Amino acid sequence: MSEEQSRRLRAAATPRRATRDDTDRLARLLTSAFLGDPVMDWIARPGPKRAAGVSAFFTMLLQRAIPGGEVWMSEDGAACALWLPPGAPTGPRGFIQELKSLPLFVKLCGFGRLSRGSAMSEAMRAAHPHDRHFYLFFIAVDPALQGQGLGAAILDATLKRIDAAGQPAYLENSNPRNARLYERAGFVARPSISPADAPPLIPMWRNSRGAAA
Repeated sequence: MSEEQSRRLRAAATPRRATRDDTDRLARLLTSAFLGDPVMDWIARPGPKRAAGVSAFFTMLLQRAIPGGEVWMSEDGAACALWLPPGAPTGPRGFIQELKSLPLFVKLCGFGRLSRGSAMSEAMRAAHPHDRHFYLFFIAVDPALQGQGLGAAILDATLKRIDAAGQPAYLENSNPRNARLYERAGFVARPSISPADAPPLIPMWRNSRGAAA
């Protein structure tokens, strides 16, 4: 392993909390990591406006999540883990908030795939556990640096905090190649929650460990 790889691993293993000033940087990282993701590919509009729509979606998500204090990133910006703490809303609540979010989802999905986005969101909402837990909304590694252990490093580092709080964790895996990463960290897969004709979206649950909060 080169010194540069070792440095990046150390940075991922000792992440810091993201701030509002990191929003644009992390939106670019998440967009680059998820632009070709199977579920995102099914939802997001095709064509030249796709990247802008995906970026707008992640920018909105970060603006909502960062104030919760559980968005973590390596100092070099190569990896991030976007967690929501127990009780945090996972999406718009109520008709008015959903209406305000509609232009963003049109930008992400286009009118042609808006029904896909709605169906996937509803499936995720219906399957989401009601028990208190930390929710791993997204984890991302710079595509040029994937396969070097950065994802595992930042996942392990953030799970240590969750274990210290004595809380379980939940995620939805949208890419089969990531299954082993999550399984090694203690997540257990449940049946796919995807609507018909969509790529599999696999919910995964990890029981609480460590001291009680």
